[in-house]
Amino acid sequence: MLRRADRPPEEGRPAAPGATRARRRRGPGLRVRLTLLATGLVAAVSALLLWLGWMLVGEGATALPTLPPQTPVLVDGVSVPAGEIAAALGRSARTEVLQVGTLAFALVVLAAAMVSWVLTGHVLRPVHEVTATARRLSAESLDERIDLEGPRDEVAELADTFDAMLDRLQAAFDAQRRFVANASHELRTPLAVLRTEIDVTLADPGADVAELRRMAGVLRDATLRAEGLVEGLLLLARTEAAEHRRTAGDEPVDLDLAARGALDAIRAEVEGRRLRVEVTSAVGAAAPVVAGDAALLERVVGNLVENAVRHNVESGWLTVSTCREPDGGPVELVVASSGPVLDPEKVPDLFEPFRRGTERVGKGSGLGLSIVRAVVRSHAGSVSAEPVPGGGLSVRVLLPAGSADQPSGSLNTGATVPT
Repeated sequence: MLRRADRPPEEGRPAAPGATRARRRRGPGLRVRLTLLATGLVAAVSALLLWLGWMLVGEGATALPTLPPQTPVLVDGVSVPAGEIAAALGRSARTEVLQVGTLAFALVVLAAAMVSWVLTGHVLRPVHEVTATARRLSAESLDERIDLEGPRDEVAELADTFDAMLDRLQAAFDAQRRFVANASHELRTPLAVLRTEIDVTLADPGADVAELRRMAGVLRDATLRAEGLVEGLLLLARTEAAEHRRTAGDEPVDLDLAARGALDAIRAEVEGRRLRVEVTSAVGAAAPVVAGDAALLERVVGNLVENAVRHNVESGWLTVSTCREPDGGPVELVVASSGPVLDPEKVPDLFEPFRRGTERVGKGSGLGLSIVRAVVRSHAGSVSAEPVPGGGLSVRVLLPAGSADQPSGSLNTGATVPT
């Protein structure tokens, strides 16, 4: 049997988000509870004061001076023997205190309830503004802010925290929109090439085997480009989604060996561009070893080296340097190369997806540095870049040092450096 609050929505009428939780909430609101609490405290204190006054008046009557026993005394128009004057005055005073005190008690409690209701409403008004803003928000209206003015109290801190959260949400939504738009644009290019080649070949009735082979080669290159773009997007999404990277199973990675292996993998491109390559590591210092996901860390080095080669100029230069700060400091990797002149103000944008220093320079989809930044951040590191005077780019990566007791088994330690 389902409880009434847990019954599924009627056919064709989906329940609103949070409707089930709202139905389970019972009782008065926060303003009512605060008003009742304040009124209850005032009532308790007033009752205590009334009781103390009642007791003190009764006790004070016993302090009257003693009169002769037969002296007649009138109390409220009634003749009372002098021996009973103290008790009679005590009863009369207590009755008067109860009559006046009860009326005062009711007025005080009523005034306390009204004042508490008004004050709690004034205090909770910013909370209602936060609630109203949250209800109005959607993916299209994330630019609204509370901008609460007034003293720096807990409610103001809540409003400021909510505004900061909206800033982060708006930035995330904007980045997502840009990412989707750029990904759609990048994927449209190879798809357009595929469709154009197929349409042109099918429209040619005299297409021979050579023409078909040429079309197949173009289609293969376009599919490879699309495949690489999709793999890069998946890697970037997987890395950015890992807010708390697990350290279990981390492997030590020597960045110097990783750089040499990456250069060896693209030896043909280096020789084709006649690049001067130099790989250096701090002499006498500890090995530049970091700990983490070996595949991702090697991808960082590979992306930096590939970018430095493919976005270089003919007969240019490329340097890769690694070092480890003493006393357990971070490991530094610097990849610098010649290339086109870059605007210093636009260099930070190169870490955004699908951003390039210049339009269509070299190969690639524009995800290399984005993946580098995501992987480095997931390993508690930092990455920065700056233009090289005369043209080119220098990228600096800092990563926490790892233990060099166990060498990384996934690296080609015998790789040679092309020159």
